[in-house]
Amino acid sequence: MPEDGEYYGKHGEPRKYDPAFKGPIHNRSCTDIVCCILFIVAILGYIAVGILAWSQGDPRKAIYPTDSRGQFCGQAGTPLETKRLLFYFNIMKCASPMVLLEFQCPTTQMCVEKCPDRFMTLVKAYTNKNDFDYYKSFCKEGVTNTMGIPEILKLGLCPAMLTPSKSFTRRCFPALGQKGGVIMVGNNSHFDDGTGTMREAKDLVNGVKNATVVIEARQVVMKIFEDYTQSWYWILLGLVIAMLTSLLFIVLLRYLAGIMVWVMIAMVIVVIGYGIFHCYMEYAALKGEPGADVTLQEIGFQTDFAVYLQIRQTWLAFMIILAIVEVIIILLLIFLRKRILLAIALIKEASRAVGHVMCSLFYPLFTFVLLAMVIAYWAVTAVFLSTSNEPVYKVFNETVCEHSRRTCDPANYTTSPMKKECPDSQCLFAFYGGETVYHKYLIGLQFYNVFLFFWCANFVTALGQMTLAGAFASYYWAFNKPADIPAFPVFSSLGRSLRYHTGTLAFGSLILSIIQIIRVLLEYLDHKLKGAQNKFAKFLLCCLKCCFWCLEKFIKFLNRNAYIMVAIYGKNFCTSARDAFFLLMRNMIRVAVLDKVTDFLLFLGKLLIVGLVGIFAFFFFSGRVKAFENTAPHLHYYWVPILTVVIGSYLIAHGFFSVYAMCVDTLFLCFLEDLERNDGSPERPYLMPEKLRSILNKKNKTEPAQ
Repeated sequence: MPEDGEYYGKHGEPRKYDPAFKGPIHNRSCTDIVCCILFIVAILGYIAVGILAWSQGDPRKAIYPTDSRGQFCGQAGTPLETKRLLFYFNIMKCASPMVLLEFQCPTTQMCVEKCPDRFMTLVKAYTNKNDFDYYKSFCKEGVTNTMGIPEILKLGLCPAMLTPSKSFTRRCFPALGQKGGVIMVGNNSHFDDGTGTMREAKDLVNGVKNATVVIEARQVVMKIFEDYTQSWYWILLGLVIAMLTSLLFIVLLRYLAGIMVWVMIAMVIVVIGYGIFHCYMEYAALKGEPGADVTLQEIGFQTDFAVYLQIRQTWLAFMIILAIVEVIIILLLIFLRKRILLAIALIKEASRAVGHVMCSLFYPLFTFVLLAMVIAYWAVTAVFLSTSNEPVYKVFNETVCEHSRRTCDPANYTTSPMKKECPDSQCLFAFYGGETVYHKYLIGLQFYNVFLFFWCANFVTALGQMTLAGAFASYYWAFNKPADIPAFPVFSSLGRSLRYHTGTLAFGSLILSIIQIIRVLLEYLDHKLKGAQNKFAKFLLCCLKCCFWCLEKFIKFLNRNAYIMVAIYGKNFCTSARDAFFLLMRNMIRVAVLDKVTDFLLFLGKLLIVGLVGIFAFFFFSGRVKAFENTAPHLHYYWVPILTVVIGSYLIAHGFFSVYAMCVDTLFLCFLEDLERNDGSPERPYLMPEKLRSILNKKNKTEPAQ
C-alpha cells in the first residue's frame, strides 16, 4: 500500500480497483483543443515568417566581404567573382574609435584579386609604366595614364600608398612582424605614407587592431576548423564506437542487469581513479621543469591551450576535481547500498520491457531527425532575417563636418551639397539596415523565431516522452507478457499521441518555452548589466536567474510525469499533471530514493561509456601511444577532436539511455499505481514482477509463502 496514509486527504485519493482497466485506454477523446488550435496557428505564422525572411534576406551578406559600394567580393556570376579579397585604401584610418561603434573604417574599400606584396607610393609608381599598371589593380575603375596625381587623389580613385599585406578572413591586412623588439611591415621599420612623410610601421598597429577586433579569436577558430578537416573521419569513428558501446551495454543489461550495474559502478570508480593517478603522474613529472610552477592566474588566457598542460597547477586542479567526484560517488554508494538492490530490480524490469519493445531503442533517431529539422529551420530563418536589411550609405570624413555620419546616396554624392560643404568627405557603405515597416519590426520577428524554436523543440521532446510512455505502459499492464502486449506498441502510442493529444503536448511545451524564453531574456539583461555598478540590481538578477532555473527543472519533471499519465488515461494536461503530482506526493520517500537512485545508476552508465571512449580518444589524438603515433593526425589542438568525441559520445549514450530512463519512469508510476489499485488477492493480483514483489515483501495470495 502507498506510504503515509495521512497524505490521502491532502494529496488526493488513491486509485480504486477497476476490473476493466487493461493498460492505456484506447477509447479516448481529444484534449486541450484550444492549445492545439493555438499551436497550429503559431506554426502557420512561423511558416509565414520563414517565407517572408527567405524573400527579403540575402545570406551572401554574412558570407562575402562587402566593398564601399555594398557589392560582394568573390560572388559567383558577378564581375567580382575573381576578386575575393577586400582591400583598404588607408588602413590607418581604421584606428578611429568610431570603427568599434559602427564596424566600418572611414576609408574606401574595394575588392581585389590579391593583396599588395610590396611598398609603393602613387608618386613613385606614376613614374614607371609597369609599376603604375600594377598600382592600378588597387584603384577604382576609370584611372588612366593621362590623369595627373592630384586629380587621382582628389577623386579618391587610388590609395596614396601600398604596403605589403597578407590575406586574413578574406581581407588584406599589413604584414606586420617584429624584429629585435621593433615593429616591422615587410622587411622595413619605416614607410612612405604617400605624401612624402616617412612613418613608423607601428603606426599601422592601431588600425590593424581595430580592423581585426576579434583577430585572436578568429585565428583560434581557423585552427580549430583546420583540426576538424584533418580529424573528422577519426571523430566519426569514435562516435561509431560510442554508439556500438552504448548498444552493447543496452543488450547486456537485457540479460545481465544486476551484474552489469555492479560492474558499471566498479568501472566508473576505476576510470575516475585512473584519472586521478594520471593527473598525479603528470603533476609529479613537471616538478623542477622550468616555468612549470607558474600559476594559472599569472599566465592568464592563452589561445594555445597546450600551454596549460605544461603547468603543474593545471594537473593539480584536475586531480582535486576528480578526487572530489570519486569521494561523492563512493559516499552515495555507501548510504544508498540497500536501495540499489531495488533499483536493480527496476532496471531489470526496464530491460525486459525494452527487450519486448525493441523498436523503442531506435525511436531517438526519429526524435533526432525532427529536432534537426527544427534547428535547421530556426537557423536558416535567423540567417535570412538577420541579412534581410538594405545597404545603408553614410558620410565619412577626416575633418569636422556637420553632415558626418548622415545617410547619403553614392550615385550622386559627388554633385551633392554635402560634398561641396565637406570636400574631403566620402559616401561609403556603412551597414545593412532599413526604414520600412518590415525593418522596424525585424527584432520582433527574430524574437518570434526564437520563441517558436523553443516551442517546437519542446513539442518534439514531449512527443517522444509520451510515445515511449504509452508503449512501456502497455507492457506493464499486460497480464500475460508478451501475449497481451499490443502489436507495434510504439507506433500505436505515437498515433494516439498525435491524434488525441497534440493540444496537451503543445500546452506542456508552451509553459516550458515561456520559462526558457524568460531565462534567455534574463541572460541578455545580465550581459548588458555586466559593466554596471548597481550591486542590488546584480543581486536581484542573480536571484531571478536561480529561481527560473529551478522552475524550469520542476516544470520538466512535472511535464514528464504528466505525459505518462496522459499516455495511460487520455486526460487533459492539467488533470494528468495533478494526478501525477499527487501520486508522487503520496509516495514521496520512494520517489526521492528509488527513482533517483535509478537515475544515478543510469547516469553512471553514460559516464562509463563517455569515460572509456574519452580515454581512447585521448591516447589516440595526443600521440601518447607509440602504436598510434604515425596514424594520428597532426593537429594544432589535440583537445578539439577529444572534446568533440566526448560530447558526441555523451549525446549518443544519452539518446540510448533516455529510452531506458523513460521506461524506468513509466514503470515506476505504473508500479505506484499497481500498489494502489491491487492488493495481491486472486481478484486483484499485483502485476509487478516477482523479484520486485519479494524486495518489497509483497506477494500475490496465490503464490506460496517464502
